Amino acid sequence: MKAARVLRFGPPNVITNEDVPKPEPGAGQLLVRVKAAGVGHWDALIREGKVQLQPLPLTLGSELSGIIEGIGADVSGFELGDEVYGATNEQFGGAYAEYAVPSARRMAPKPKTLSFIEAASVPIVTVTAWQMLFEYAHVTAGQTVLIHGAAGNVGAYAVQMAKQGGLHVVATAGFADLGYVRGLGADTVVDYNAERFEDSVTGVDVVLDTVGGDTQQRSLRVLKPGGILVSVVSPVPEATQTRYGVRAAYFYVDVTTARLNTITELFESSKLVTDVGTVLSLEDARAAHEMLGGAPHRRGKIVLRLSGADT
Repeated sequence: MKAARVLRFGPPNVITNEDVPKPEPGAGQLLVRVKAAGVGHWDALIREGKVQLQPLPLTLGSELSGIIEGIGADVSGFELGDEVYGATNEQFGGAYAEYAVPSARRMAPKPKTLSFIEAASVPIVTVTAWQMLFEYAHVTAGQTVLIHGAAGNVGAYAVQMAKQGGLHVVATAGFADLGYVRGLGADTVVDYNAERFEDSVTGVDVVLDTVGGDTQQRSLRVLKPGGILVSVVSPVPEATQTRYGVRAAYFYVDVTTARLNTITELFESSKLVTDVGTVLSLEDARAAHEMLGGAPHRRGKIVLRLSGADT
């Protein structure tokens, strides 16, 4: 089968397209004929060797959609021919290929309202947004949340989910994306290039941080006493939390069947909309990673389309 592989860590040009043996599903795994694979920034971190979760050589990719063609031992709840979506494994690899063997506990039936390409674009980013809001921040209706990077892949879903949850949503975005973020449901959108959000935002219950760095530090000042900042970029030292009188949480996403089923319900009840960006072929995985690094591309999630995937 064809696969996009990394033989050494480095820039996008280390990605090679190779013929490799078709995998067999082990215990707890599914064999999935991949229809589409999502491309995310964590894939770039693995390619660069900044997050080393598996040895070289490796097949990139952690999000996929496709059709089950094999079922390993100790797996229940799935049947041959099922259309599924989800994440691959704890190593966040193996999806950029014609066949993959994801962990069954990280897969779920594909939402009927989504195409394979749309479905491959959502597992990690939607579950990340869900966990930030409901499992770490424990938001409740009526609270105010500040969402950074609201036009990004995680932020855009966080805006939608927060609005559905009855929160007052304040978001930061670039000028070109202000209207888009308002359309997702944000009550107030701050152009981070034109003004500093802390000049107009104060007393928020929750900050969702997908940016890190200076933005994270400045965000601590706008939280209410006892408020919480949830980050997927970097932790906030306990001493800093104490100094500002706030709480902070930092985590790695945990995509599970149960969480994906919750996401599926949101899509099938039209409470969430996808934003697929540039769609490329598996052979163009290198170009997809150049786009992650700043090369021009459409706003939204980059997706690799494999043979026969719908649009």
